[in-house]
Amino acid sequence: MSLQILLIEDDAHIRRFLRATLVTQGFQLLEAETGREGLALAASRVPDLVLLDLGLPDLDGTEVIQRLREWSAVPIIILSARGQERDKVDNLDAGADDYLTKPFGVGELLARIRAAVRRSRLNGPSPHDKLVVIGNLKVDLDRRQVFKGGEEIHLTPIEYKLLSVLVRHRGKVVTHRQLLKEVWGPSYTEQHPYLRIFILNLRRKLEDNPTRPAYLLTEPGVGYRLRDE
Repeated sequence: MSLQILLIEDDAHIRRFLRATLVTQGFQLLEAETGREGLALAASRVPDLVLLDLGLPDLDGTEVIQRLREWSAVPIIILSARGQERDKVDNLDAGADDYLTKPFGVGELLARIRAAVRRSRLNGPSPHDKLVVIGNLKVDLDRRQVFKGGEEIHLTPIEYKLLSVLVRHRGKVVTHRQLLKEVWGPSYTEQHPYLRIFILNLRRKLEDNPTRPAYLLTEPGVGYRLRDE
């Protein structure tokens, strides 16, 4: 069966554009013009993924995310003209999986959809989730080993913990706050210098060119993303 995507967007022109794009790619599309209509469709039709605009006529998109997260783990990708760092951080922390600022490229949107659906399918217990291969990197979560091009890379405990969080959320933007909380604890959520130092150390060990990273990608002002394809 083709994947079913719920689009919650009040702009008719954008809905028409995305309808043509997604249906052509083989997706089934459900459409809602308001937050309440979108929540009702999410409950009744149980889509595989939600594309959500923040500027809806009845509810703010952040509230839609919070309501969805009360009962659903469906992947949520925000499509919004709001490009401020604070908007991205707040909505990713609220439970969104990804954030694309309008205007966006079709290729990037489709790649983000594929990555979000793939992560969602791997969230359940699976032996494949314990051995993760991305390019020439291999992370064995059972044995706590990391390999680059077949050679084992030795990481400090903090470096490994940071990498394992990014691996579990691979393809997804993980905010600075979330990373600091999961790796160092709730009292460190504002200690961004810690994070920058350890990301730099990881890049030196894992990247061919640390100044132009291919795996540990920066989302400026928001957080980091581990490449997923």
